[in-house]
Amino acid sequence: MAEAITDLVGVDGGGIVRTGPVVVYAPGGRNRKRFPDNCVTTYPDEHSARAAARPDDGYHAAIASGPSRSSEGFYLFYLLRWLD
Repeated sequence: MAEAITDLVGVDGGGIVRTGPVVVYAPGGRNRKRFPDNCVTTYPDEHSARAAARPDDGYHAAIASGPSRSSEGFYLFYLLRWLD
């Protein structure tokens, strides 16, 4: 049986993938373009995300879209650009 499109594109019930400031935990560096939702923390504005970033510890501020459900069933955020 096919899944509803809202189940595939969002977790908030509205089916809308949001774009906004986040902090991504990427200890291996900033060479990836997508991140699992458990490595991403959303923030209300860029200033808050930049303040929460700790690049030396692997936490980088960024603008990302998500969460979006992948074909494997995971929820992912897609990097648009780094802020730090």
